[in-house]
Amino acid sequence: MKNHPSTVVRELDDPTDRRGFLGKLGKVALLGAAGTIVTQPLSVTGQTDEPALDVSENHSNNNGRAREALRIRRKAAEDQYDATSSHLQHPTNGDEQQYSNRIGNYSKGMPHDGNGEVSPAAYSALLEAVRTGDSEDYDAIPLGGARRFTSPQAGLAFDMEGGDSHSFVQLAPPKFNSREIAAEIAENYWAALLRDVPFTDYSSNPIAITAAADLTQFGTAFKGPKDANGNVTPALLLRGHTPGDRVGPWLSQFWYMPCFFGANEVNQRIRTVLGVGNGGQDYMTDFSTWLNIQRGAQPATGLNYDPVRRYMRNGRDIGEWVHIDVLFQGYFQAFLCLAGSGAPLDPGNPYISPNPSSVNQDGFATFGGPHLATILCEVSTRALHAVWYQKWQVHRRLRPEVFAARVHQTLNTGRSYPVHADILTSISNSTRLGRYLTPGNALLPMAFPEGSPTHPAYGAGHATVAGACATILKAWFNESYLIANPVVPDFSGTTLLPYSGPALSIGGELNKIASNVAIGRNIAGVHWRSDATESLKLGEAVALSILKDQKATYNEAFRGFSLTKFDGTTVTI
Repeated sequence: MKNHPSTVVRELDDPTDRRGFLGKLGKVALLGAAGTIVTQPLSVTGQTDEPALDVSENHSNNNGRAREALRIRRKAAEDQYDATSSHLQHPTNGDEQQYSNRIGNYSKGMPHDGNGEVSPAAYSALLEAVRTGDSEDYDAIPLGGARRFTSPQAGLAFDMEGGDSHSFVQLAPPKFNSREIAAEIAENYWAALLRDVPFTDYSSNPIAITAAADLTQFGTAFKGPKDANGNVTPALLLRGHTPGDRVGPWLSQFWYMPCFFGANEVNQRIRTVLGVGNGGQDYMTDFSTWLNIQRGAQPATGLNYDPVRRYMRNGRDIGEWVHIDVLFQGYFQAFLCLAGSGAPLDPGNPYISPNPSSVNQDGFATFGGPHLATILCEVSTRALHAVWYQKWQVHRRLRPEVFAARVHQTLNTGRSYPVHADILTSISNSTRLGRYLTPGNALLPMAFPEGSPTHPAYGAGHATVAGACATILKAWFNESYLIANPVVPDFSGTTLLPYSGPALSIGGELNKIASNVAIGRNIAGVHWRSDATESLKLGEAVALSILKDQKATYNEAFRGFSLTKFDGTTVTI
């Protein structure tokens, strides 16, 4: 990951006097909503004997203000430019060059032959558009069906704040023939098999126990969390690596805490879909359907919705949540939960005692609730531009549903794709994946009828936005503050039960909700573990660059936000 604008690494002591976030912001918000905005003439500082200036006159003649605005904008742009090496390189895994038939790259929505391999002319049209960057060339990429490509030019947009989309670098994803991608697809298979198992049951569930043992056999090629002995355990399945991911329930407390959007109470129960064996189903489990979907056909079947609203408790629930969410929705909900609970702000906030502004002022448009609520949306747009550049202009990584089909064809149809032998061994072994997959069928069971979206896998949009928004929230709140009265859903998702276990902190649960969303997309079958892991870092880098640019714009005496990054290091912006 490229280094971004310099940060000071240090710990901040807890302040001795903090006000709760709701007290600081809710009261001011209510007064602002109920009161009348009064505009008074502006006076020139230090010239009390002069008549007050008309507002419009003051603005039109205030060249000093205009020059300072220009200086700040120039300085931010120059800093971002200086932080981007003129020799910046974006590494790829080389699959596009190694396989002339493009079997290792994204091609969904283009014309495909009967084996699911993309039309060479169509893929060449995509590469030509990437080479030229011309809008007309993107318009000329052939479609294979009714579904259209998703925003292939978004990564070419410029931003006026934070690092340019092209200035962020992601590591190359695993190669098509690598043992690591074999381990990743094995995890995708197990995630599909575990969709209807409550996370609380993993430690005793036979599928989860077998999954942990199977993934352990991939050794260092499997990059998920492991215990001190290097083993994957059922309790660690489908968790992330961030501080907080291993602590407590699989799902974050922000899915369950009281949540108020102004006067509206947000019901934390969701509309989910029925599980397999209970009136629901998985999708794209026969080759004909899979092929039609790759060609861009609309799915022939829809989802079977559960008539009961439930608290999320298993992979199918989080999979459906990430299917239709507004991309920054989970973190906006987390903000509402924290604001409503009176969670303390980061001690660097200028309106927190003993900072000078806390004596007679409250934050609102800066360092207050409206500022935070809107920046979560603002940072999301930048995160999407950055990750969309990685998707379309750099990596063009294939989706898990396609890799699994290559495995299926290699095992069952006589075709020979260069997939690693370890995944073939697992599927062929009755004590590993072969025990649970349907004999003769190694297609990946998908949670969505349409399978993946019509854009490449790497990086992951959900994970990048998760990384960006969680970073903003960690900058804003005191991460060490403990969540009061944590809960966990029962097996049915209809009741919340008291949680008993290690204490859960704001920082840990923000990390966890980011991982929940990122890995929830993997559970649905549309992303890889490396998509999630590396895209959280990408989103974090985007957010840090924006916080740095914004810091220079404030009038308050502001010493910077402190936060813990996903790798556990502490920075102050």
